[in-house]
Amino acid sequence: MQMVTSKAPRHRKQPEYRLEASINGDDSHLTRFRGRGWALPPPGKCYGFPDEVFAYYQNAEFMGDIELELERQFRERLFYLGPLRSYPERQYTWQGSSPGDVGRAGERAVEALLASRRMGRPNARKLNRRGRAIRRITVEAHVAEWLQQLELIAKFQVERISSDADIYRVRVRRSDTAEWVYLTDVGFGVSQVLPVLVLLAYVEEGSTVLLEQPEIHLHPAVQAGLADIIIEVATVRRVQIIVESHSEHLLKRLQRRVAERLIDPDQVALYFCEIAGGASRLSELKMNIFGEIDNWPRDFFGDRFGETAAIVEAGLKQRADLSS
Repeated sequence: MQMVTSKAPRHRKQPEYRLEASINGDDSHLTRFRGRGWALPPPGKCYGFPDEVFAYYQNAEFMGDIELELERQFRERLFYLGPLRSYPERQYTWQGSSPGDVGRAGERAVEALLASRRMGRPNARKLNRRGRAIRRITVEAHVAEWLQQLELIAKFQVERISSDADIYRVRVRRSDTAEWVYLTDVGFGVSQVLPVLVLLAYVEEGSTVLLEQPEIHLHPAVQAGLADIIIEVATVRRVQIIVESHSEHLLKRLQRRVAERLIDPDQVALYFCEIAGGASRLSELKMNIFGEIDNWPRDFFGDRFGETAAIVEAGLKQRADLSS
């Protein structure tokens, strides 16, 4: 389905447009009735088709289904996690609710873990060498394995404090020989990445997840590892993941996996956002099959060569001063 615009007459405020539909290569759908050449009113809410479409076009019934499905996707299968996530707590209260997600700041991540435990919800974990999903495990097991994969902690558990209280605590072990400690007693990065991992495992397959700066408070190696988890979720769980990030390490790992043929470049869309004329503008970055970006923006991650040259020059000058 595509909307094609054309230049509007001067007395019109809205540009004219026409609708075309191609379904499985068949372009005969959505044929306009003869003698009804009036311009269509503007779309509703930027995506809804005006009622006139059903009067002006033949075979337009399916367009209503498209609207309903799009609204359902936005309402039920679109999930967002912001960049500023809640601080960890020493204990959490849960009375049996099942949250739709982890909250905009990740404040409901532990509730989601407990709800998934009660439901026993399994998820496809990873692919085998033949490209098939194997070993379905729970959300909680998913998160624990990912934390180990990122080498942040060795053990992870959510436990009830007592049988007669709805109070829970999250405890972790940094290594197999380390003592169990509260989530508040380990590096801040663990608590900040936890909602990201829970959300990626908790949402239904076919969902869309929007993540703002998921790499915050993570050191470079973990940022790169997070890219592998995002690839896994997109590949195995068929979740579309939209990431807003400033992480060079995350991007480099993504490029590497494309070069290694672990993900097809057609499955990846990269955009560079910049201010032009007082407004934000998105420019698509073209990645080839070798993981290389053909139209890399100037100083995208700073002038690394210039910084290195300046360090060398300053070092030579300092050595000359010390020897004189």
